Amino acid sequence: MMKFLLSLMFLIPLCFCASYWINLFMLMMITFMFILNLNFGLVSMISYSFGLDLMSYSLILLSFWICSLMILASEKLYKMSNYYHLFVFINLILMISLFVSFSSLNFFIFYLFFEVSLIPTLILIIGWGYQPERISAGIYLLFYTLLVSLPMMVSLFYLYKKFNSLEYCFFYSIDNLMLYLCTSMVFFVKIPMFFMHLWLPKAHVEAPISGSMILAGVMLKLGGYGLLRVMKLFIKVGLKINIYFIMISLMGGIIVSLICLRQSDMKSLIAYSSVSHMGMALSGILTLSLVGFWGSLSMMLAHGLCSSGLFCLANISYERTSSRSIYINKGLINLMPNLSLWWFLLCSSNMSAPPSLNLMSEILLINSLIFYDSSLMLILFILIFLSAAYSLFLYSYTQHGKLNSGLFSFYQIQYREYLLLFLHWVPLNLLILKSDMLILFI
Repeated sequence: MMKFLLSLMFLIPLCFCASYWINLFMLMMITFMFILNLNFGLVSMISYSFGLDLMSYSLILLSFWICSLMILASEKLYKMSNYYHLFVFINLILMISLFVSFSSLNFFIFYLFFEVSLIPTLILIIGWGYQPERISAGIYLLFYTLLVSLPMMVSLFYLYKKFNSLEYCFFYSIDNLMLYLCTSMVFFVKIPMFFMHLWLPKAHVEAPISGSMILAGVMLKLGGYGLLRVMKLFIKVGLKINIYFIMISLMGGIIVSLICLRQSDMKSLIAYSSVSHMGMALSGILTLSLVGFWGSLSMMLAHGLCSSGLFCLANISYERTSSRSIYINKGLINLMPNLSLWWFLLCSSNMSAPPSLNLMSEILLINSLIFYDSSLMLILFILIFLSAAYSLFLYSYTQHGKLNSGLFSFYQIQYREYLLLFLHWVPLNLLILKSDMLILFI
């Protein structure tokens, strides 16, 4: 594990002097080196207090992949000389903090780097965001998380007193409701659960494309990963009160899906759809069942690739029309028919059409939730129907209809942008062929 950490640190001086494509090439090289280190053992590559199981491995790989694609999506910063080298530096710091968070075997180290990853994200939003409200969006992001992370720090001290260690392998179940709320609330905010999700749409709308990609692709997964790690502490408590959080998540998912159907802002629609999908992943974790854990990990990976790809599509349109409004970005199939195919492929993956990983994850999650409580069947039916409805709404309104007469100048899609979309969609639809890997982590 240390060799990857050191190789990431080696890239830090390089990001201030190398060109755009060299930076991208080096990050992709590290990603492919990491892919070749796949090990089927229970916990592999242990060095110092770092190690990997398959859950950590898949989420670190997702982090590397999305961070590399962030640079591929941000060529505009390089062309306009908009503090590009600083941007790559922030990207690398974020990559290192995510790597340490996901690979740490110690709960305190995870918590520390969980909080550290907030700072580069905040700098991305405030430094390269498009609108004047980006400062308030950054404050939302920071204080929603910080407010609930203090109780978690206190609960960490309690856990250390109880177990004399914060290594995950020494944890066992504790029947303590207060500890459950203090520890889990920070993950509920991060994932985010309905009622605690208001920071997310605001942060997405104000963030640059790279900020949106990392938020949707990886930052929300920190919440899911943390819950998957600590749920073995709360089996006794969870059996009593998890049903309330599941109901909030699923009913919130329906409400958010209805909000999506009334959105005029493309980025806002995709951000709200994230809340809906991650609500299902959260419910799967809270069932405390094996199938629920498998489904939620699959959903996190699928959503990370799909949502990030949709944000890239919205940004490609935004760079050409200077607007995120669905009503201004109309009839784009007339101008960019090739891009319309990618809109179709990613919108269909967003509504869990086969052969995407979203479909497999939703099948697993539906199974786990109906086994948990069969009365959730109706809620799940409405949720999945609305998920298809807003994905179709996004596709049909942006691609069909009359062209906006205000579009005077327009430039065509570049190879770089096709490559960017290809690298989101292909892993999303090929992963289902190796989906047996995703159930080996537990």
